[in-house]
Amino acid sequence: MNLSAYNQEARLKKSGRQVKAGWALFLDFDGTLVDIAPSPGAISVPDELTSLLGRLNCALGGALAIITGRSVTDLERYLAPLQPVIAGVHGAELRLAPDRFASSAAPISPAVVAAVSTMRERFDGVEVEVKGCSIAVHYRANPEAGPAIERDLRGLLSESHSEITVCPGRKVLELMPAHVSKGAAIETLLRFPPFHGRRPLVIGDDFADESAFQAAERNGGMGLKVAGEHFPKCVADFEEPSEVRDWLSVLAGSFRA
Repeated sequence: MNLSAYNQEARLKKSGRQVKAGWALFLDFDGTLVDIAPSPGAISVPDELTSLLGRLNCALGGALAIITGRSVTDLERYLAPLQPVIAGVHGAELRLAPDRFASSAAPISPAVVAAVSTMRERFDGVEVEVKGCSIAVHYRANPEAGPAIERDLRGLLSESHSEITVCPGRKVLELMPAHVSKGAAIETLLRFPPFHGRRPLVIGDDFADESAFQAAERNGGMGLKVAGEHFPKCVADFEEPSEVRDWLSVLAGSFRA
């Protein structure tokens, strides 16, 4: 079946009954499991989210991963005591188990970090987030600054920085390693148990999730979209994160049936 047919099945009352133990779940975090906030540190994580993810992780035999732009260290603060598989910084970091952590990218050079950090002073309301191998510029508090920020970031990427690319997001622009993507992270995870041999189901809301959807389709799975600034409601499978959580709750219940 192709991706369109899979999506049609998945939309069927969003009951979750079509997803069984032969699948693996790959879930984005901000904008998918939790609402977008004015800044990365201002998110509100529903009390029941960790328990829900824990039930799904158990039902799938550990074949659940959070694929996020956040660093692994940052995300695990919000999910404790749960310790699922996490692909952080769009896949540059992988935590396969509490004692198995790997990074596939070197830190952004201090010179680039210093140059980007000046945007805090040059643009009102802009937040610069350094994540080791990437650096994100959040401009939700000043949306009009987006084009100028993007122009300046691309201006930094001369031939000497060809290993870095600009990844757009929901009122954020991020400098990150060109070889890193959520899709590549999924391809890597599918080589390891408990993901190996399963169909990937990806849920995401942003540009960075597009490569994850493509990886899912290549491996016999599907991607489901959450409406927002990237995907309009007319093409999305979910209107907001609360609807994703409700769907996942029904899915968790279906494993007990």
